[in-house]
Amino acid sequence: METITAEQMHDVAVGGAVMGTGGGGDPYIGKLMAMQSIRKNAPVALIDVDELNDDDLVACAAMMGAPTVMLEKLPRGDEIVTAYTKLGEFMGQPITAVMCAECGGLNSTTPFIVAAEMGLPLVDGDGMGRAYPELQMVSFTMHGISATPMVMSDDKGNSVLLDTVDNKWTERLARSATVEMGGSALIALYSMNGATAKQSLIRGTISLCKKIGETLRKARLDNRNPVEALRTLLGAFELFEAKVTDVERRTEGGFARGTATLKGIDRYSAHTFEIDFQNEFLIARRDAEAIVSTPDLITLLDIDTGEPVTTESLRFGLRVVGLGIPSDPKWRTSEGLKLVGPQYFGYDIEFTPIEERPL
Repeated sequence: METITAEQMHDVAVGGAVMGTGGGGDPYIGKLMAMQSIRKNAPVALIDVDELNDDDLVACAAMMGAPTVMLEKLPRGDEIVTAYTKLGEFMGQPITAVMCAECGGLNSTTPFIVAAEMGLPLVDGDGMGRAYPELQMVSFTMHGISATPMVMSDDKGNSVLLDTVDNKWTERLARSATVEMGGSALIALYSMNGATAKQSLIRGTISLCKKIGETLRKARLDNRNPVEALRTLLGAFELFEAKVTDVERRTEGGFARGTATLKGIDRYSAHTFEIDFQNEFLIARRDAEAIVSTPDLITLLDIDTGEPVTTESLRFGLRVVGLGIPSDPKWRTSEGLKLVGPQYFGYDIEFTPIEERPL
């Protein structure tokens, strides 16, 4: 077990933005909310999943919606605690630890708010090992764990309890409710016992986010190349160095969707690149040919600072480095690819691990 202080939340948030592959929401908002909660209460205990008792009740805390909406529609502050409290009341058993649904962006920091406000430990792991756009896209689904009962709360004081036939239906109904709630909502879901969490969780991802943030920060302090330091840490592959020339972005059906077009610079100057996103970056192309796709991670970093660039912050003229990061092995199985592979998102290509692609 280790404790996470308010000051360490910056590293966690930066690492979450890297693992968020462009999505998961603006980590800056979640960082400030988590820091405020920790300072008001106490540092958060980060525990290994094996420290749970088999009969402990744990559940995930997250924000749902389009990242572009979250830039303008800030949470009131107590919605996530409301959702978590109501879920525990419905379950009729106290929740003993908080889990992360996804370790990307805002949702890498949201569970810290619940943990600090309710005095609960946070489990070091999540259900994605990155960020994905839909609720059923978690390792828990592959283990037959239901997303419901699920509680949604909004900034107006509304709460919704869902009980669905499967996790895909949870996504459909919750997405509709999120749109009606103004494009974003705070949610508590995927309750399970400790024994099940030990089998299904992608382990160590919160401490990895912290390590990523520390690596980038220390590289800048030591006048080392932060992008290279991160690439080494994650075993990532450089996809390009490029300048953003166009961003087509729209909020549609509760998602931020679109395509970014980039012109290569320096040794990549002969090439043009495109990245499609649905909250998260899904596929990158070089001269119209796919070079990396979901479930592997596509991360954009500012070429000078190494700071991660999210889909909502993409803008004309921004100079970035694109990195491809191998996904957790769970996602490369046939069950994983059915949930998050390129064909699920409508791309007529077979998934090829990034380490097997010519770059």
